[in-house]
Amino acid sequence: MRISELGVEDLKPVAGIPLLLEVNTQGVKLLDWAQENQEDVRRLVTENGALLIRGLRFLGSQQFGSLLSTLFGSELLEYRYRSTPRTKLRDNVYTATEYPAHETIPQHNENAYSRKWPTRIGFLCLLPSKTGGETPIADSRLIYDRISPHIRAEFEEKGVMYVRNYSDLDLPWTEVFQTEDRQEVERYCDENHIEYEWIGEARLRTRQVNAASLVHPITGKRVWFNQAHLFHVSSLHPDIQDTLIESLGKEYLPRNCYFGDGSEIDERSLQEVRRVYEETLIKFSWQQNDLLLLDNLRFSHGREPFTGERRVLTGMA
Repeated sequence: MRISELGVEDLKPVAGIPLLLEVNTQGVKLLDWAQENQEDVRRLVTENGALLIRGLRFLGSQQFGSLLSTLFGSELLEYRYRSTPRTKLRDNVYTATEYPAHETIPQHNENAYSRKWPTRIGFLCLLPSKTGGETPIADSRLIYDRISPHIRAEFEEKGVMYVRNYSDLDLPWTEVFQTEDRQEVERYCDENHIEYEWIGEARLRTRQVNAASLVHPITGKRVWFNQAHLFHVSSLHPDIQDTLIESLGKEYLPRNCYFGDGSEIDERSLQEVRRVYEETLIKFSWQQNDLLLLDNLRFSHGREPFTGERRVLTGMA
């Protein structure tokens, strides 16, 4: 196995660059390789926050799930309390977010809008797109450090309140909670400190207040860990914002966020957060069978628009 600094041609040279691990598994069973190297792989992910492994040979989603469980050292998690559409394949392996190819998926740490999140996430590229389709990442420590101190202070003092109205405009509650049983939804909300309100016979609204930043349990460093910039209505195109607010009213938007005390978040603060994400992005071009492993607290991820078919799988632990 050869470890080198990540040297993909179009990678941006920023601090905190992850490593590229180039391997040759010709004639070696994939799970045997994973078992023999799991300690080294875990160490590299822990030390660097992100690791791109190139040169593996995959047969499909089942093999990917088994490999990821071995490398992470735990069973893969079910994707519940969802915020994006995905298809479950098997053994808690999912397709990457199924948004239209022309859309950009902004940077985010998985499930940072919740009080439960994975510590590890993996992506497997079975088929790179014809153009675009990168999965850029950004170091959450750098994000935290580069956001203006007064903006950080206000977010950390008040926290972030995520408000969701579940409908076909976004995701229905049956898909988000993976059940059609209202009592099961209520139990989940009670257990996870989510306020809920049934509106009429079938509509649901939830609110949850979470922290804006966290102390990484291994490094002891503060990381920016929230999705305010993504949930806030200002993330939408102005025309779409106006149409939704005019037709639904601000209270009934599919998703929005406020400070934890219910006060409005200044859009200029969110614009700065988005700018900092853009300035710290690390981009690389997918190759077939690339495996990207992330410390979910340390690194955010997103998706660039693309053309042609693109097949990327994901699993969390």
